Amino acid sequence: MKRILIIDDEVNVALLLAKFLTRNGFDVTTASTGTIGMEYLKNGDFNLVLCDFRLEDTDGREMLKNIKTQYPKTGVIIITGYSDIKMAVELIKMGAYDYITKPLYPDEILNTITKAIETHYALIEDKTEKNNEDKSSRENRKQAFNGEFVLGNSRASRELLRQIELVAPTNYSVIIMGESGTGKESVAKSIHLNSPRYNQPFIAMDCGSLTKELAQSEFFGHEKGSFTGALYTKIGHFEMANGGTLFLDEVGNLSYEIQAALLRTVQERKVKRIGSTKEINLDVRIIIATNENLQEGIQKGRFREDLYHRFNEFSIFIPPLRERGNDIMLLADHFLKLANHELGRNVVSFSPEVVECFMNYRWQGNVREMKNVVRRATLLTEGNEITMKALPLEISNFKMPVHEYGNHIESFEIKEVRHDLKNAALEAEYETILKVLREVNFNKTKAAEILNIDRKTLYNKMKAINIK
Repeated sequence: MKRILIIDDEVNVALLLAKFLTRNGFDVTTASTGTIGMEYLKNGDFNLVLCDFRLEDTDGREMLKNIKTQYPKTGVIIITGYSDIKMAVELIKMGAYDYITKPLYPDEILNTITKAIETHYALIEDKTEKNNEDKSSRENRKQAFNGEFVLGNSRASRELLRQIELVAPTNYSVIIMGESGTGKESVAKSIHLNSPRYNQPFIAMDCGSLTKELAQSEFFGHEKGSFTGALYTKIGHFEMANGGTLFLDEVGNLSYEIQAALLRTVQERKVKRIGSTKEINLDVRIIIATNENLQEGIQKGRFREDLYHRFNEFSIFIPPLRERGNDIMLLADHFLKLANHELGRNVVSFSPEVVECFMNYRWQGNVREMKNVVRRATLLTEGNEITMKALPLEISNFKMPVHEYGNHIESFEIKEVRHDLKNAALEAEYETILKVLREVNFNKTKAAEILNIDRKTLYNKMKAINIK
């Protein structure tokens, strides 16, 4: 059960808020002064503090400083009156997750608290680990700390690490491309944590879940009363990320209208909340992720070409799990350790049959799918070794088609070599096309230009040699 500490000198407000949160499954403690609140923090492990900005013996700024210094893993949300919003925004830049304005609305409170515990608490934990690391452990900064992306020894992993190290110290906007579940947000967070902005906010935003009506408010924020349903002032994601990094996942799903508004903000580096006339200067690094081909979206009129070029100062392609060779079992072992810790189990290995199955399986859901499969198998395993019976049927019964080259290219082996010129020419053409496609991250337009053929011819040749 998540533990929350409410610090508010308005006792009735604190009690009502405590009852509401208790009914929603939280363990709640209340304190009427900052001094009492710090004593409670000293004697208890709290996930989150809801702190009123104006207290009898101190204020929100001092409380935030003290909590961040002494209890860096505890998230902080500031409760404030409308007149203190400017200060609340400053507190967010100092490390508070968010603020809530009075009067308090139950849905807003619950939504803010849930997000704080699920996202910001994890990020604070990452930063704490980073700040406490010594020289011998700084290699850990080369990867994201959320357990979804683990650097391996394959050529693809080494190249990915090289690109992260190359672009991280810059202010370049980055496009991260890869299939769903490959760990794009983890790579984005790794770039952020290895950049000069590492101690500033990292704000992630899922563009795939945004409606056209909601997108503007989420990006830019709004003032209270600026439209029907605007019951409180909301800070947008751009403003929340100011000084740090804004990560936009599945940006290709945004409407054309929102793309235009986004372009203006990126170009001018200014943001204006809905219903406000005041412009706020921005210093935000933008990293976007997509599992779609944005250039095809441009050709079909779904994505703005000018916005694409604003984002595409540097691009990174994350290879699918099935193309990472021996890293597959490295990841499996990593997730096994996490599952053992989570479930209190002591499963130590995978049977040889499971290892062979994992190496041959296509992993359409990539790293995310593997994590779930290993967690499930760890739960079902009675001994100390995961066997085939603990795997889902779609994995244990999987048989890779003999001629399936397209997305499992590195496992393709020529079973029969015919020593004739026609066969040699086809094999040479296959290798050349494949090499160029990899170099340009399977961008077919660029590949056709390099190969000095038109796009249609490239498609026909790829189809003839079973490259998809």
